[in-house]
Amino acid sequence: MLPAGRRRCRLSTRPARSEGSRGALTSAGQGPQLPMELLVLTLLLAGVPAVRGWQEPDSSHGCARGSCYPATGNLLVGRAPRLSATSTCGLDGPQEYCIVSHLQDSEKCFTCDSRDPSLPESHRIENVIYLSGPHGQRTWWQSENGVEHVSIRLDLEGEFHFTHLIMKFKTFRPAAMLVERSADFGRSWKVYRYFAYNCSKLFPGVPSQPSGLVDEVLCDQRYSEIEPSSHGEVIFKVLDPSIPVADPYSPDIQDLLRVTNLRVNLTKLHTLGDNLLDTRREVLHKYYYAVDELVLRGSCFCHGHAAHCAPAPGAPTSSVPGMVHGRCVCEHHTQGLNCERCEDFYHDLPWRPAEGSSTNACRRCDCNEHSRRCHFDMAVFLATGNASGAVCDGCQHNTMGRRCHLCKPFYYRHPRSDIRAPTACAPCDCDPAGSLDGGACDGHTDVALGMIAGQCRCKENVAGARCDRCRHGAFGLSHDDPQGCQPCRCDPRGTVTGSSPCDPVSGDCYCKRFVAGRSCSQCVPEFWGLSYDVGGCRPCACDFGGAYNNRCSMEDGACPCRPHLMGRQCDQVQPGFFCAPLDYYTYEAEQATGHSHGHPQLPPDVEEVVRDGAGRMVTWTGSGFARVRDGAGLTFRVDNVPYPMDYELLLRYEPESAEDWEAVVGVSSRALPTSPRCGNLLPSEQMYRESLPHGQRYVLLSRPFCFEPSTPYEVTMRLQRAGVTQRHPSAFILIDSLVLLPRYSSLEMFIAGDPSSVERRETFERYRCTQPFHTAGPSPVAEPCSSLLHSLSAILHDGALPCLCDPQGSLSAECQPQGGQCRCKPNVVGRRCHRCSPGTFGFGPGGCRACQCSSEGSVSTVCDSATGQCSCRQGAHGPRCDRCQPGYWGFPACRPCQCNGHAEDCDPRTGSCLRCRDHTDGERCQRCADGHFGNPALGSGQHCRPCPCPEGPGSPRHFAASCYQDSRSRQVVCHCSPGYTGPRCDECAPGYYGDPLQPGGRCLPCQCHDNIDMTDPEACDRRTGRCLRCLYNTAGPHCAECQPGYYGDATRHSCRRCSCNTLGTDASTCGPQQCQCDGRSGQCHCLPHVEGQSCDRCSPNFWNLGSGQGCQPCACHPQHALTPACNQFTGQCSCRPGFGGRTCADCQEDHWGDPRQQCRVCDCDPRGVASAQCHRGSGHCDCRPGISGVRCDQCARGFAGAFPACQPCHPCFGDWDRVVQDLAARTRALAQRASLLQHTGAAGAFEGTFRRLEESLATVRDVVATRNATAATAAHLTHATEGLRRQIEEATERLTRLEGKLTATQDANFNASHMLSAVDRSARALNHSLQDLEQRLHTLKTSNFLGAYDSIRQSHGESWEAERRADAATRAVPSPVSASAATRRRTEQLLANRRDDFNRQNAASRRALMDLAERARALSLHPLNEKVCGVAGDVPCAESPCGGAGCRDEDGGRRCGGLSCGGAVSTADSALDRARHAQEELRRAAGDVAQLSHKVAEAKGKADEARLRAQAALDRANQTRARVESSNKELRELISHIKAFLSQEGADPESIEVVASRVLELSLPATPAQIHRLAEEIKARVRSLASVDAILEQTAGDVRQTGQLLQDAQRARSRAEGVRGTAEAVRQALEEARRAQGMAEQALQRAAGDIQHSERALGMMQAQTVSAEQQLAGAMGRIGLLDGQTDALKVKRANNSLAATRAQEAAGAARDRASEAKQVLEGPLRDRYRTAQELVQHRAQGAQQAGSRAQQLRDEAAGLLRDTQGKLQRLRALEEAYERNERVLDAKAAQLGGLEARMREVLATINQQVQIYNTCQ
Repeated sequence: MLPAGRRRCRLSTRPARSEGSRGALTSAGQGPQLPMELLVLTLLLAGVPAVRGWQEPDSSHGCARGSCYPATGNLLVGRAPRLSATSTCGLDGPQEYCIVSHLQDSEKCFTCDSRDPSLPESHRIENVIYLSGPHGQRTWWQSENGVEHVSIRLDLEGEFHFTHLIMKFKTFRPAAMLVERSADFGRSWKVYRYFAYNCSKLFPGVPSQPSGLVDEVLCDQRYSEIEPSSHGEVIFKVLDPSIPVADPYSPDIQDLLRVTNLRVNLTKLHTLGDNLLDTRREVLHKYYYAVDELVLRGSCFCHGHAAHCAPAPGAPTSSVPGMVHGRCVCEHHTQGLNCERCEDFYHDLPWRPAEGSSTNACRRCDCNEHSRRCHFDMAVFLATGNASGAVCDGCQHNTMGRRCHLCKPFYYRHPRSDIRAPTACAPCDCDPAGSLDGGACDGHTDVALGMIAGQCRCKENVAGARCDRCRHGAFGLSHDDPQGCQPCRCDPRGTVTGSSPCDPVSGDCYCKRFVAGRSCSQCVPEFWGLSYDVGGCRPCACDFGGAYNNRCSMEDGACPCRPHLMGRQCDQVQPGFFCAPLDYYTYEAEQATGHSHGHPQLPPDVEEVVRDGAGRMVTWTGSGFARVRDGAGLTFRVDNVPYPMDYELLLRYEPESAEDWEAVVGVSSRALPTSPRCGNLLPSEQMYRESLPHGQRYVLLSRPFCFEPSTPYEVTMRLQRAGVTQRHPSAFILIDSLVLLPRYSSLEMFIAGDPSSVERRETFERYRCTQPFHTAGPSPVAEPCSSLLHSLSAILHDGALPCLCDPQGSLSAECQPQGGQCRCKPNVVGRRCHRCSPGTFGFGPGGCRACQCSSEGSVSTVCDSATGQCSCRQGAHGPRCDRCQPGYWGFPACRPCQCNGHAEDCDPRTGSCLRCRDHTDGERCQRCADGHFGNPALGSGQHCRPCPCPEGPGSPRHFAASCYQDSRSRQVVCHCSPGYTGPRCDECAPGYYGDPLQPGGRCLPCQCHDNIDMTDPEACDRRTGRCLRCLYNTAGPHCAECQPGYYGDATRHSCRRCSCNTLGTDASTCGPQQCQCDGRSGQCHCLPHVEGQSCDRCSPNFWNLGSGQGCQPCACHPQHALTPACNQFTGQCSCRPGFGGRTCADCQEDHWGDPRQQCRVCDCDPRGVASAQCHRGSGHCDCRPGISGVRCDQCARGFAGAFPACQPCHPCFGDWDRVVQDLAARTRALAQRASLLQHTGAAGAFEGTFRRLEESLATVRDVVATRNATAATAAHLTHATEGLRRQIEEATERLTRLEGKLTATQDANFNASHMLSAVDRSARALNHSLQDLEQRLHTLKTSNFLGAYDSIRQSHGESWEAERRADAATRAVPSPVSASAATRRRTEQLLANRRDDFNRQNAASRRALMDLAERARALSLHPLNEKVCGVAGDVPCAESPCGGAGCRDEDGGRRCGGLSCGGAVSTADSALDRARHAQEELRRAAGDVAQLSHKVAEAKGKADEARLRAQAALDRANQTRARVESSNKELRELISHIKAFLSQEGADPESIEVVASRVLELSLPATPAQIHRLAEEIKARVRSLASVDAILEQTAGDVRQTGQLLQDAQRARSRAEGVRGTAEAVRQALEEARRAQGMAEQALQRAAGDIQHSERALGMMQAQTVSAEQQLAGAMGRIGLLDGQTDALKVKRANNSLAATRAQEAAGAARDRASEAKQVLEGPLRDRYRTAQELVQHRAQGAQQAGSRAQQLRDEAAGLLRDTQGKLQRLRALEEAYERNERVLDAKAAQLGGLEARMREVLATINQQVQIYNTCQ
């Protein structure tokens, strides 16, 4: 706890300033700085207990009793050179800026000039350190206008502690900023704090609320608001006082405070929003950063080992008052810039910073006076328990060690010598024959390590003080033996410990219980893994069923596993195999044979009930139940029993009523038993009853039955109600399945009698392992049961069973290890995922599809699983029962079609008739088809007849689309086809030519390239087709050429006017209206050194296009210019530093003179100049108003006072002097104007305006010349054109105003001169009148005294009266005199206050007016008007075809430019039109590309679908081949089983005799060769079925080729639809389409031939199959009694026939698709051609360029497709590389396994050695 006085300190947010520094952090009434101020001031001065568990050192003792810290201060003081900013106003020259103030403030804009730091206008970054400048004025730092991203950076010379930051802004605070630090001298930066007015928007992801962590980076919103607009503060404290700090000396806190660089990044300005509305640069003049106070509080970083700091190396020795130095004056035996290391020979402890009252001083090394050098080793320090870490270097006197406290080898520590004595180490005395290392001894005594100074170290099997005898357990001491004596050769893992390992005489070893061998290195049988266990070896513990026996490998304990089992104990299943569950042999009742209780020939009273398991609990297996009538029965066929043993019969059922049922069950077999387990007897066919209670769902039959493999059984049961004799026909029961459960009590693994079998049986019965398999559906199995079921399944099946997951219905070839359930695709069920779930159909690669049976037309929601056909109600039709029968419509209310007897079918939804006959058409076939007329309605008695236009539809001279018969005149009226006209369509329409009356004649479109009006009868000649009236600026007999003065492609409607610039074009090629250019490219004939299509720009290194004689050379100075190029409008060259002028032949800025001789600096007083640049030739300075002199260093005429404070003279002087100066200025202006006109002409004064206009014109020309026009370019062109127009209008208006002002000025000058003459005459007249009056007065005085006296008295009275009124006026309160005096004083005060401003503004206004007057007098709009509008400006508006400045049209709008004008306005308008046209073409081209992409996607989809169909056909063929091979295999197995039965020892003579007599009755082949030949023939026939794959693949290729040709024809049809050109182009497209049709027909013929070939091949296959079936049937007929196998092979044969039929159906479907493709090519293509002809007639214009663009984009799409294919190939290559890498990884894994085995051997060797050492005495 700190003293109370210190706990009351607070941190001031507005720190007081001391001399020479700003922002020094002090406390009220505090004298010297606190020693712990660096680390705890920011924590404790806020008045909260922030730090716990530490003590503050006593500062009265300095650094002697604890840590000490230097005083803190402002780190900026004395470091102005190390402070920098990325943006400062006025560094490159004066820069204007403004402030946001009230409206009444008169001065809002100021100048920033930071080139000279001493100027008041300088606002450099070092101004933030001090409050005022050298002259006492207030200073600040300010950035450039509008620059948002600005950084202020302080680079320190070393490491410092930084505590807080205070910034005070002169303007708005930043909208966003952040403070960063670096502790590695700027190589990496970390953020201290973010500041923003909206943290979530400007710094997303940065939290704004503290979470209690000291080093958390937050975003603060308190210091970023727009208010206040000035003197706003930003305060940041590194350690938040509100967050408690447990340990201020922790490395985290030290790293948080340690800095070498600080950076403040200002990232966003606050604005008032006007910069979003106005984009001028002047708007940004009031937005900038300005900081007048910046405090970075911190101290020298000394790690608590110094109380003072001195200047760092390289820093100036003269210290600035208040500066925080960077080099520590170290204490505690430390050294370094920051006391970061210990002094030399003080390395016994690691360097650490001082903490609180602990100094952590460095300690002196202890080398026992044998060395004077040492270093610190952390490993030694940790090994000594953090007590000492010094390591001495260069030990002497035969010593060594980290403290020179050990003796060298062959020396030992003498016990009677001091450790510091030179004789501390003495030589060893050991026998070299039995000792190690040539006789080395222990160097010192260490009881813990068993070391005694001078003691010898013996060999491995040697003992004794001098190593002269063998150890216990070893013999044969020998000098040459490296071990001295030979040890007993016993395996320590198998040897009994606690006694001698071997016999002293014979060397035999004493083995453990389960170990054998002379050296105890082998395990006894059924044990493995020799180790150090008590028994020596571990039992094999092989799985009883998974392994053949309990003998395992002695090396790795691997048991001999049954097939497809793995693991050391054979308790795991290989991938792709599984262990069968207990109810694996389940026989579904819906697949059993049903029979009735009546006559055997009556149909059975059994029906299948299909259940859909979606959304309900599944309580059945398979697809559902068998619904059995009372008294009926089922027969289950059991022929796949895997193991001969007793099986329990389990029957699963569901009653439909509350009555109990019973089952009469019998088991029979036609084959003899072959297994001794079943007694070699036929099973009894005796029937017995079993009760089926209605409250249960399964029943376990009372007696088991013995089943054996390869023997077919039949389990027959009759189901009836219990307790009644009368059978009820409406009583049913649902039978689910029959299950064969192996009777575990008959297996050896449970009844062997050994303890293991007894334990297995108890576990099996305790956990009721058979109970979960009684009910259907998933049931959990206890964990102990899983291993027992695994063993049981392995015994029954001799290993694991293959998964056999259906490749089409499963997601993977692997199944669940327990149960074998495969992962099924959607709507696929079954263990093997081989069938569709109820309610779905179409088993295939994609799973099964939903039936979607119509609820209105189908009986149930379940359909046929193969075809998907639903069970339809009466009247419904279709696969889903969702439509009417043929000839009806309006499902579900079906009604007959009404087609007037002309059609049989109609649309099933709308009733519209389909395929109308007799030339009829319409929804009811109620009207005639196109080309026919009549009334086909039923009962009208009429029929449809062909239109005579002029002949019928089948004739080549039929030119009408349709016709009708007029009801009055009964005449036939034709509707002519496009291109024909006349009553009988026997004439050509406008725009067409030909003679349709001639045989074979027809009307063709005029070949005018779509450049005529197709509705104009005179557009082309109707006989010859010659074009007569060409449009779109085209000409020629076919309108295929552009008119003179135009260029482009007439066939694409792109004839454009030649846009030649008259200034750069040869005048001989131009007429009065326009210039000629190249007819194709539009290239104009340019003048010398002029280039560009329009001759609108100079060649490189030339300029002055406006001369009209070509361009002039830039003539840039070869040495003084950077490049020979110059500005094309001004001729200004790019000069090197030190040079200026147009050609860089003059001096640089702020210099004057001749650059060839000497350039002098402008010697001007900066206080009196308006510009730093003086006259380049004479060096005269440009003075400010009121300043004059050669150097602008004295007051000008009319001004008084001491320079530079020059004040204007009295107004009376200004009035007269102004008149004189005006006259002198006008005289000089007239002289200058005359001289200017003499040298440059009238246009010289407007050179700047012309330059800006020419730059705008150049921008417009560049945009026009751009070939890749875009919407943004067009908008930019429009904006530039409008700006050019505004500049012309402004220049015109300005000229008009200046001309008026000039005229008014001249008039005023004349009037003033006239008035001066009149005033002069009046003055002379007044002088004469005054002299005359004086003479008269003298005469009056001398002639009439009385009269004069009366006059005087009268005047005296009037004067007295006036005096009285005046007195009264002055004495009144308030008096008019006092009010007048006050008014005068206020007026004088106002005049005095505003006089200087008025004089300056008046002088500036006069100077600006004079400049404007001079420029106005020299203005001339004639050349400018010609450049902009295209005609000279001296032509009157009424006669000018292009208008000009001041010209108006009839509506009063400005008129400038036109179609035949060549000015900038016309060029811009033309460019804008071209840009819009190009934009429309690009839009259409983009649409074409999108359509093309869609077609490509459709083609790809069709290709994928064809590939899937081919794959499905291949899979079906493979399945067929597999089934045939399986049948052959079963036949061979049957014969082998017969042989095995006959050769079995346990068969009784009676059974052998029965089987033998039956076998002898067989008519089998006589010899083995015949049998082999017959089998080979069957195999050949079956293998021949594999050719189905190749045939189907070839047919699929032809179908794909047909589809490709069909797509080509469709693309040709699309091209025919898209052509908008001439009829010839359409004809060519038609020919191309016909050629494509021919190719398609040829491909169809080839496909038909291939299909016929496929049919012939299928016929041969069928014949071969029939032959094979006949041979198989003959072979199986000879085995009459083995009818079970015969039936199975018949099923396989039926499947083969079904596969062949399906292949034939697929070929027929391919033939149908080819026919459909032919119809698509023959019919609709002609209709679309006629549609294309109609479109050609009705559309006169089209985008021809869009076609080429679309083709280009098409090519790009093809390129992208090729790229995609390449990437797919690379992806396949990557997959192959991935597989190779996997193989490499497998090899590495095998290698790793070998290394692991090697490691085990090494470990065993190490353990053996350890055992030997443990047994040594």
